[in-house]
Amino acid sequence: PLLDKFGRKKPLYLGVALYLLASAGCYFSKDIDHLIFFRFIQAIGSCATAVASMALVRDLFEPEQRPKVFASLMLVIALSPMLAPTAGGYMIAAFGWQSVFIFLSLMAIAIFMLSYFFIPDVYVPDPNYSLKPKPIISNFIAVVKEPQFSVYASLGALVFSGLFVYVASSPIVFMELYGVSETGYGWIFAALSVAFIGSSQVNSLILKWYTSRRIINFAIVLQVVTSVIFLVFAFNGWLNLTNTLVFLTFYLIGLGFINPNAAALSLAPFSKNAGSASALMGALQMGLGALASVVVSSFPATSVLPMPATMTAATVLGALILFFSRRIKIVG
Repeated sequence: PLLDKFGRKKPLYLGVALYLLASAGCYFSKDIDHLIFFRFIQAIGSCATAVASMALVRDLFEPEQRPKVFASLMLVIALSPMLAPTAGGYMIAAFGWQSVFIFLSLMAIAIFMLSYFFIPDVYVPDPNYSLKPKPIISNFIAVVKEPQFSVYASLGALVFSGLFVYVASSPIVFMELYGVSETGYGWIFAALSVAFIGSSQVNSLILKWYTSRRIINFAIVLQVVTSVIFLVFAFNGWLNLTNTLVFLTFYLIGLGFINPNAAALSLAPFSKNAGSASALMGALQMGLGALASVVVSSFPATSVLPMPATMTAATVLGALILFFSRRIKIVG
């Protein structure tokens, strides 16, 4: 709602400033309780910038350009939880844990400067937009009632939760169950990231010939088939390091195709409520991702099975949502 009332850049600046102050608080923390508190504040600032960036894409680019831009944006958002643990581990080993928050502070300053000087704010704020609870809830309800948003935001969140499952499970699966070394795990993590990066960039290219909806239909079939076979192999004890890597590669390839196109189609119907729609889409992604991580982490660390089981449940549910809504009229 703040994005719709005050424009895109002021809430963006507020989020970056909050993130910067929280990073400083983390740096000076003397115990784990203070560190957790400032990390929580840091997450609030980070969410504000993520939501603002998606709304800015909706404002600055034409409908046919948005899937390509979202491919780049989602690439950064999805790669962060994949690459950050490895990069942070090396940084901590070399310079100590506080160096991470120095780096994050410098990154926040750079983002503030770049957004201030190079991002135009083309959205005209609506001073009549109410920040009272009832109108805000009404706006969110109006967004949810848009069938195109409900379908593609739900689909994007469900398949994105598979990424959280992978990030939460992979240390146990690779290092404890398959006996991979810490260095080897880092290389595996990086190699699987390439699959996601590659499919995201291929997505930008094939949008010249195929619609976002058609690409999503292909990719969800790929993910469902991959997840189900992965689950069958896990249930029967046929998994090893090699075929696990193959299944995860194909899952991440499908994610690279689905995520940017689902984001573009989710926001396409909105102009007035784009900020609220962006916030809801982000909350749905992070909420389902966190829930999936909790679910997969609640199982004993003795089997690979929870990872493909959770991925299969998410992708099959996403495919069913897509199938039963195939007749809705698509905007953008």
